[in-house]
Amino acid sequence: MITATNITQHLEAVQKAARKAYQLSDKQINQVLNEVADLAVKQTEAILDANQKDLDRMDSNDPKYDRLMLTAERIQGIAADMRNVAKLSSPLGKVLEEKTLDNGLQLKKMSVPMGVIGIIYEARPNVTFDVFALCLKSGNACVLKGGSDAEFSNIAIASIIHEVLKKHQINEYMLYLMPAGREATQVMLEAVGYIDIIIPRGSQGLINFVRDHAKVPVIETGAGIVHTYFDESGDLKKGKEIIFNAKTRRVSVCNALDCLIIHRERLADLEALTHKLITKEVEVYADAESYAYLEGVYPAAFLHKAQAEHFGTEFLAHKMSIKTVGSLEEALDHIATYSSKHSEAIVAEDKKVIEAYMRSVDAAAVYANTSTAYTDGAQFGMGAEIGISTQKLHARGPMALPELTSYKWQIYGDGQVRG
Repeated sequence: MITATNITQHLEAVQKAARKAYQLSDKQINQVLNEVADLAVKQTEAILDANQKDLDRMDSNDPKYDRLMLTAERIQGIAADMRNVAKLSSPLGKVLEEKTLDNGLQLKKMSVPMGVIGIIYEARPNVTFDVFALCLKSGNACVLKGGSDAEFSNIAIASIIHEVLKKHQINEYMLYLMPAGREATQVMLEAVGYIDIIIPRGSQGLINFVRDHAKVPVIETGAGIVHTYFDESGDLKKGKEIIFNAKTRRVSVCNALDCLIIHRERLADLEALTHKLITKEVEVYADAESYAYLEGVYPAAFLHKAQAEHFGTEFLAHKMSIKTVGSLEEALDHIATYSSKHSEAIVAEDKKVIEAYMRSVDAAAVYANTSTAYTDGAQFGMGAEIGISTQKLHARGPMALPELTSYKWQIYGDGQVRG
């Protein structure tokens, strides 16, 4: 029987593993990451068999289904990301600041691991690989609390990681996969002294629950209520492709488009801007003005009149709302009201409008004339990410290796004492 006591015993083992992590050389770490990537590809069939057990328990219409699903191609991509992390330089031991005081004391501000990083996540088995890679490379041990909906997948993945760690005589508690039950969640949230920071990845509901109940410090990541504003000066050709890509590339991810904001002077172009969405059967929830322009040209089965709840909603599906505005300021007001401060974009050719938008929008990633689908650690050249931070303390945007470190001051003296 799993109890809070034996979970705490596991957490104590994780702490010990984290304290010894500094003994690992970058060469050892890179070798482990590359071998985990190789073994993941080799064990693709076993991973997919476990993943299918999870998929069989979930409704295929559930927005989380696509996030849960692994394929041979996705495993290849995960392995490639791990190899990319191995190629990156270590974020540890970097001199962030250095100075000598008048009294002769030499000060160095050095990057160091956080220690033990806890991740609570829902139906995202790829997170198990990503978190391990980034934590190991940054000298951190990790405690993972996946949801029951991905239990079989996570167990299969963790076993591959532990096999490689054991082969290299590295403490297997560098990764501890907690039991999937809810009881373990409460233990994790209250694990002060065992876990240094918790990062939730999942729905807004999960993030809110973790923030409201955790005694351990939390970095909020994940939920994306994403807008793209098509300005009066927007280029139609660019707009069509950007909107289509941002909405349909992968609807279950947090950087997918949820609301198209369009300037009133460009409503005549709305049919062209949305026409390609029909090929993916995207349901549109249009405000009164935009509905009038789409009625009769966008399929009636997929066109609806927007209600209040359709704004400020992360759809995670082939659904999108449309809001009509008369000015940049009105667009900015709408975004400020409904944004989750994840990713926001503008399509415009007027440079003054672009710069005003880029300065004014409060979000972790703000785009001009490109798709919000790029909010991703790998796409930003970081190798992979542990999540997209939507807050302002410590880290913001994709959290990769540098964001998984803290720092300490090292002070060297020669007998000085303070008067």
